[in-house]
Parts: sequence; structure tokens; C-alpha cells
Amino acid sequence: MSAPPTRTVLAALLRKDLRVELRSFESVPAMALFSVTTFVLFHFGLRQDSLSGDLASGVLWVTLLFASVLGINRLFVADAEQGGFDGFLLSPADRSALLLAKALALLAYLVVLELVAVPAFALLLLKPSIGPALPGLLVVLALADIGVAVIGTLVGALAVRTRARDLLGPLLSLPMLVPVVLGAARATEPLFATHAGALPLRWLAILALYDLVFALIAFALFDFLLED
Repeated sequence: MSAPPTRTVLAALLRKDLRVELRSFESVPAMALFSVTTFVLFHFGLRQDSLSGDLASGVLWVTLLFASVLGINRLFVADAEQGGFDGFLLSPADRSALLLAKALALLAYLVVLELVAVPAFALLLLKPSIGPALPGLLVVLALADIGVAVIGTLVGALAVRTRARDLLGPLLSLPMLVPVVLGAARATEPLFATHAGALPLRWLAILALYDLVFALIAFALFDFLLED
């Protein structure tokens, strides 16, 4: 039995994941609600009318980090509970298609999350207007989202087969995501300053290199995680 083209398998898997999310609304609404609620708590808890600079950048990225963990924990749950893993392993399809499909699905979840979270953050907490910072912020968001998607897919595949997956997922993903959050926060800091500065290229390069390293690690280890 010949293996179907990887592109066809990838499209089918991605379409399936997005349809499941559209029907169940298990991940994205929880992620968006968590982020907005956190911004509201910061708005009242910090007792400041608005934030700028490093404090604003830190609040944004820490909130997005914890919101993304909710999506990571649910990424493989439907496949594990409904036999999707076993069916995929029995098929002749390329295993890397599942890795790419899950990473792209998580990336889509993050984009939708940020379409809600970033305007809410700007409205509730940000002192300078977000307009001048938006082009640079989109670059940082893209690099950070790729890192979160790759690491989240790797951790999700590792944790989903354990009994303590709800605990193991955050414990594994948060330490590996700290460099992503650190790099994104440092890159975003000058954008949120009272007088917006340029994007620091060094932090963008660090983010891009980190994404590449973990993409190669995920590609190398994913087959073994599926088998185990």
C-alpha cells in the first residue's frame, strides 16, 4: 500500500483539527477568556491607569504564555481519547505530517487568541497608542508564535499519553518557553515605550534561532514519541 502524499495528509489532518475546534470550542475560547480576564485583573490589581515599556511588555507576554498552555494541554487529547493516534500509526502516512498539522493548528489558535488579547491589552493597560508599535509587534508575535507552536506540539505529544498530562504539560512547556517569552518581551519593550524605539534585531535573531533549533529537535523526536 503506497503512502499518500504528505501534503494531502497534512491538509486532511489540519482540516480535521480545525473542524473539531470549531465544533467543540474547547481551546481558543478558554485561551481568549483567560487572557482578557488576566488583563482585567492587572488593570485593577496594579492600581495604575496604564502601563508602558518593560512592565507593559512583561504583562502581555506572560499572559499570552499562560493562555497558550491551555491550548497545548488540549492539542492531542481528542486523538488520544478517540483512537486517532492508533489509526494514524496504522496508516502508511508520513509521521511528520501529524507534527506539522498539530503545529499549524496550534499556530492558528494563537493567532485567534492574539486577535482578541492584543486589542484588550491595548484598551485596558497600554499607555501609548498601539498603532505605531503594531508593525514591529506583528513581527515579534509571528516569531514567538512559531516557537510556542513547535515546543507546544512536542510537549503535547509527550504529555498526552501520561495520566498526569494536565500537570506534566505545563511543567515541561513552561521552562522551554521561558526563552521565547524573554526574547519576545525584550524585543517588544522599546515598542511600548512612551517614545517608541526600533525593534532590537539581536532579540529577533535569538527568537528565530530558538525556533529553528526546536523545530529540528521536534522533527527528530516526534516519531519516537508517537511509538511510545
